[in-house]
Amino acid sequence: MNKRIGVIASDIELKNSITELFLDDVEEGNIIIDMLDPDNMESQGKILENKGAKIVVARSGGYKHISGTVNIPIVRLKITTIDVLQAIKRARKHMKEIVLVIWDEVYFNYDEWKDIINAEIILEKFKEKDEIKERVEKYRDKKDDVIIVGSGIACAFARAYGMDNVFINASKESIYETIKYAKELVDNLEDEKFKTEVLKTILDGVHDAVIAVDNEQRVILYNERAQELLGKDAEDVMHRELLKVLPSLDFMIDILENRVDKHGEIKYLESLTITTNTSILKVDGNTHGVLCSFQDITKLQKLEKKIRYELNKKGLYAKYKFEDLVANDPIMKGTIEKAKKVGASECTVIIYGESGTGKEMIAQGMHNISQRKDSPFVAINCAAISENLLESELFGYEEGAFTGARKGGKPGLFELAHGGTILLDEINSISLNLQAKLLRVLEEKEIMRIGSDYVIPLDVRVIAAANEELKRKVDDGSFRRDLFYRLSILQVNIPPLRKRKKDVMPLFTYYLKQLAGNDVDALIDKDIEEKLINYNWPGNVRELRNVAQGYLLLNEINLDEGEIIRHSNLEEKNLKGTLDLKEINRFIEDKIIDMLLRQGLTKTEIANMLGISRTALWKKINK
Repeated sequence: MNKRIGVIASDIELKNSITELFLDDVEEGNIIIDMLDPDNMESQGKILENKGAKIVVARSGGYKHISGTVNIPIVRLKITTIDVLQAIKRARKHMKEIVLVIWDEVYFNYDEWKDIINAEIILEKFKEKDEIKERVEKYRDKKDDVIIVGSGIACAFARAYGMDNVFINASKESIYETIKYAKELVDNLEDEKFKTEVLKTILDGVHDAVIAVDNEQRVILYNERAQELLGKDAEDVMHRELLKVLPSLDFMIDILENRVDKHGEIKYLESLTITTNTSILKVDGNTHGVLCSFQDITKLQKLEKKIRYELNKKGLYAKYKFEDLVANDPIMKGTIEKAKKVGASECTVIIYGESGTGKEMIAQGMHNISQRKDSPFVAINCAAISENLLESELFGYEEGAFTGARKGGKPGLFELAHGGTILLDEINSISLNLQAKLLRVLEEKEIMRIGSDYVIPLDVRVIAAANEELKRKVDDGSFRRDLFYRLSILQVNIPPLRKRKKDVMPLFTYYLKQLAGNDVDALIDKDIEEKLINYNWPGNVRELRNVAQGYLLLNEINLDEGEIIRHSNLEEKNLKGTLDLKEINRFIEDKIIDMLLRQGLTKTEIANMLGISRTALWKKINK
């Protein structure tokens, strides 16, 4: 680290004294000594600065003439009273009248010392360098009777006129203390410079724009981010009145006048919408100005999107595309073609289909064919979570919102899906209370976390899925009519597997290869194929996958025999034309109960869905 000190020595004795006292520093180049040049005094400080000096040390004359010419501090090697007295003592040996020629800034009270000096002294003071020659020249005619005592320049003129002279040397104590002070000052300057650079780096590196003004409303801090956002360079703003250079930040002056901090405020500038934090600058309880940090809300939204993208990479993504779906049956091909058209739009859509038909795969295909494909895809099964938990999962919560709430709060799935798509599977199962809140999200495009007092704007496409017609639930009053029409802008109906028989064997073969890693014989026995095609598949594609897995492990087809018998009885009665309506209703009821049990619902939940008591449900199951 450069801590070089430059010295302008007014005479060779001063140079020799400094060299003697600080030999190592002089030899190592930490102290540079230049001799005073009376004809070039004004530029000598700049010369030393160009040589790398961080501070310049000069005696009174040199100090005065280089002030304002350099960008580094100047330390004065003062002429002390002791220095003057020592010079007078040397001059008295000449037995001549003493003329003391000194700068008016040098303190020397002759009246206090004349009795001790015991000599007559003529005191000649000057303010400017040009006056020195005149002060010395006036005694030229008396050169044999006087002796000049003064600075290097005064003594130089005296020598030119053939006059005796005594230079006022600086004592070694003064030299030592001055150079020592200069060293400490260099150390402090380096420390302050380091701290300033660190602070500047930090301020320029933060995402916030930072501006501060003093009590006179002049800008004292203006970081690079502020320059970028406000479009004005620091040189056009620093040390100028805020309202003259940045009038749109007048709210800072209001804070300064009212002495009240304001945080989290939204301000509208000419081309920016910013969120601000403004605080009074206080030192030892005294106000010294105001500081404001702010961010461009648009940038915040981009940052938020980046964070959500990182979350997306960790699992909030749609892995299935339409080309991943197995569809040989014409009815399924038509469904996928319609889903592609629906998916490419931005409209809310509802997907109908029995459990296990692949509603989420279709939803993922819609997401991946849309403009949102690079943004998050979030799916939640509304029937698998209790109402209270579902609300917190969907909308998030603030810290302390309820007992057990995570420290720092938690973003909801709607927030995580910002910019992308959210799939609300089994939406037919949510309560009327939650339906009202969901409707508000769809209409206002904003959410409010549980326990929060502010709203969060959203850009989310909603895809809903249901395993029963919502219109029926609207008719019986268990689903809001306004939410139904809000969700049903577009509809996609996925056929059950029993209605797309041509897909059974391609799907079965697909799952065999997927589960066995393609290392499987694709030839299936005709009897097995016939069983698979004729089976009714109440669990749809999900059940087919389970059967394929069992076939790989046991080399046999394990189908629901009860389902086969019921299906055969229905077909037989259908052929005879003697269908019993009660038996059909009982068959459908049994099938629904079985399907719901397969989904993992509790008996209490199933009873509530069917509108019967838990006891009645037990009787039906036992039958």
